[in-house]
Amino acid sequence: MLHAHKNFFFLFFLIVISFEIKSEQDPFIFIDSNAQKMANVLTNESGLFETDRLIYEDKIKEIFEPMIDFRRVAASVMGKKYYLMASKEQRADFVLIFKDSLLDTYAETLAQWGDSTISTEFPQKKIDANIKNIEVKQTLDTGNSLYPISYKLKKTKDGWKIVNIIINGVNLGLTFRNQFQALAVSHNGNIELTLKNWVSDAGDAGIS
Repeated sequence: MLHAHKNFFFLFFLIVISFEIKSEQDPFIFIDSNAQKMANVLTNESGLFETDRLIYEDKIKEIFEPMIDFRRVAASVMGKKYYLMASKEQRADFVLIFKDSLLDTYAETLAQWGDSTISTEFPQKKIDANIKNIEVKQTLDTGNSLYPISYKLKKTKDGWKIVNIIINGVNLGLTFRNQFQALAVSHNGNIELTLKNWVSDAGDAGIS
């Protein structure tokens, strides 16, 4: 009996590892599996939103943080002009600043959606193994309305990573870039002051 149990757990371990490998290789499985984890938090941990919002948002951040290529996204938000003006240290600082602000914004927005479901559009045919960039589309069902979500992904040495998100027609990457440009202009191109005063704000992307 013990031997049978060992075989069962070994088989289960292989299945889990196999799924993780497929998740890294398939951008649709990668996005969908993590989206379902977030939907599970939204549905089953909703009570935490009222009793301990920080813990609730941290649960969302734990899932979402490893999915994004923050270095690439932060550079895109700064834009070529200000990225080249910034020092190496300032670029690294903005990655951390942007990462914290984006995760806070995203977690807070998700938390307010409450009991929602997320469905992923899978392709009809197998994707080309050599493809480096891809779009994965989802639909968020809040119970009252349906909202489209589009993830732009890039294949990196660490697997697929999100480089932009469009929620209900709102391009978050472009929105944040416009905010950075406006802030930099208001500080006469002073990168240090721009970073010090950065606050990401995409609103609720029209989702309520």
